Amino acid sequence: MSDTKRSIQIRTLEKQKQIVEQLSRTPIVEIVCQKVGIGRNSYYRWRRQSKKFATACDKAIEEGCQFINDLAESQLISAMKNNNLTAVMYWLNHRHGVYRNKIEIGGNIEIKKDELTKDQEENIMRALKLASLITNNKGDNHEQSK
Repeated sequence: MSDTKRSIQIRTLEKQKQIVEQLSRTPIVEIVCQKVGIGRNSYYRWRRQSKKFATACDKAIEEGCQFINDLAESQLISAMKNNNLTAVMYWLNHRHGVYRNKIEIGGNIEIKKDELTKDQEENIMRALKLASLITNNKGDNHEQSK
């Protein structure tokens, strides 16, 4: 490998390391690319070329999102401590079941295969006749009836 290729490879690995570090603090690709001094196209090309790099970036973005969430929650708590009623209402609406503005509905749906009612079978046969796929009630193929 030539010295030029080797130095490019070393710089690329260093930039990739910087990207992963930055993403864990600021999980926004555009901002991180600007801080590190590379283009977004290079970032996405490196992700395609290296599964290891892509996995490290995904993990760093997840960590960065958790960091930002923690930061946002701490700001919200500070606002509540300063008697900000909007912050208090936001917290209660999103974190306390009694104050939620939505209704949650749960349940299970059971689907039974191969069990059609007589009406369903008749409707299917009528639809097939209208589509000219069958010529009689026995479900024979149009080709078979000739």
